Amino acid sequence: MDQKEQRQRLGRDEFDIEEELVDEAATTVVEGSKRLNRKWPELIVTGFFGGVDVGLGILAMVLVKQATGSDILAGMAFGIGLLALKLAHSELFTEEFLLPLNAVFAGQGTWVQVLRLWSVTLVTNLLGGLAFAWLIVLGLPDYHATIIDYAVSYVDQSSLIVMIALSMLAGATITLSTRMQQGTTNDVVTALTCLVSGLLVIGLSMLHGALNAIVIFAAMLAGADISIGAFAQWFAIVIPFNMLGGLLVIALPRVVRTRRILWAVRKGQLSLEDLQERSG
Repeated sequence: MDQKEQRQRLGRDEFDIEEELVDEAATTVVEGSKRLNRKWPELIVTGFFGGVDVGLGILAMVLVKQATGSDILAGMAFGIGLLALKLAHSELFTEEFLLPLNAVFAGQGTWVQVLRLWSVTLVTNLLGGLAFAWLIVLGLPDYHATIIDYAVSYVDQSSLIVMIALSMLAGATITLSTRMQQGTTNDVVTALTCLVSGLLVIGLSMLHGALNAIVIFAAMLAGADISIGAFAQWFAIVIPFNMLGGLLVIALPRVVRTRRILWAVRKGQLSLEDLQERSG
C-alpha cells in the first residue's frame, strides 16, 4: 500500500489533501458564489447596514472610552459592532476577501463581480456609517470631545511607514477574524472572536478605512478641524493597504492551500453540488 492509499484509509479525500481543507473550500466557494451573485438591491442594503452595524460598535467604543479612559476596554466594546455584523449577516469592506476569491478561482464568479462586490460594499458602508455618525453627533453632544480625539489620532500619523503598517494590520485582522468565525458554529466562540478583534483593532489604534471613516465623519460633523481634503488623502492611503493586508497576509495563502479543490471545480471534476453536500 502506497502513502496516498494509506492517507485515504485514514480519512483523506480523493484529491489527497486534508478533509478540513476540502470543507474550507466547500464553505467558501458556495458562500462566495452567493455573495457575488447578489442582486443590486440586496448588495446595496447589505453594505449599508454593514456601516450601521459597525456604527453600533463605535457607539459602544465611545461610551466605554469616556467612562473608563481605557483604549483596551473601548476596543472590546467595539467588538459588539463586529458581532452585530455577523449576526445580522451584513457586510464590511475587507471582511470577506477569501469568499469571492475562492468562488472566482473555482469558476463560480467573475472578476467584474468581485469589483462590483468590493466597490459597492465600500461605498454603502460609508453611507450607512455617515447616517449613523450623524445620529451619534445629534444625540450625544457630551461625547463630541472623545469622538474628535479618536478621529484626530487616526488622521495624524507619525510617518507614512507607520500608517501603511497599521493599515495592513487592520485589513489582515478583520479578514482573519471573519475567517475564524466561519470555522465555528459556537456562538460563544464567535462572540469572543469579535471581542478580541475589536480589542486589537481599536486598542492598538489600527487604521481601517471603513471603520475609522465613521468616527472621522462624526468628528467632522461635531466641528473637528479635519478638512475633506485631509480625509480624502488619508482614505486614499489606508484603503489600498487594508486590501493588501487582507489579501496578501490572509486570503491568498489560503487560496493557494486549497487550489487543487478549486481547480477541480473549475474543470468540472467536482461539482458545486458536491461541495454543497460537504459544507451542509
